[in-house]
Amino acid sequence: MIEGPTTRILCSALLFDMDGVLIDSTPAVARVWRQWAIERGFDPKEVVHKAHGRPSLSTVRDYLPDADHLAENREIERREMEDLEGVVPWPGALELLARLPKDRWAIVTSCTRPLAELRLRFAGLPRPTHFITSDDIIHGKPAPDPYRKGAELLGFAPEECVVVEDVPAGVLSGKAAGTRVAALCTTMPEQELREAGADWVLDNCADITLAPALQDGQLNLLLRTRAPLARPTLR
Repeated sequence: MIEGPTTRILCSALLFDMDGVLIDSTPAVARVWRQWAIERGFDPKEVVHKAHGRPSLSTVRDYLPDADHLAENREIERREMEDLEGVVPWPGALELLARLPKDRWAIVTSCTRPLAELRLRFAGLPRPTHFITSDDIIHGKPAPDPYRKGAELLGFAPEECVVVEDVPAGVLSGKAAGTRVAALCTTMPEQELREAGADWVLDNCADITLAPALQDGQLNLLLRTRAPLARPTLR
């Protein structure tokens, strides 16, 4: 059980991003994109930052508008599937998923389906009944389409769902879809998550507890949230 100050929220379902939320794959993702950027003459730090939380094909198109995008994307996917060093569940992820009813949560990831399936197995996480990958949508995050589709798959309106994300592109996607968003400070600075519109900011999934249902079968969640950032003093 969470100790300390908490925020209670009710919702019908949870929509989880995968990398950076349920699985810590950030070092592996950074290694792959850093090497790709160096080979193609781009700033590695900038490329890695931009690649997080978006379909890899979108990043390829941004940096190589005249290239064979599908071929470049296949190469990125191949490298990511080969680099699984350090891919583990984030604290609290396994425990939270084990307690949630299977029809009340989904994974909505920017990974391709083969890569997402591989990382889930490697990290030892359960495969969700409801699973949205970049192969299932046309417009990826930060567009609203992924989370709209996730809510539709579960049979709820977006406003009944809470998205759990770790990067601004995902927060923007959830907010544009009409959901509330809990952002985790696992990948990006807290300030960027708040500026993207996150409703709550937490450390990781260990800060989310499923409490007994209160009404109408809704999920009763307790969040251990971070205090709002202090505003700079004006002089």
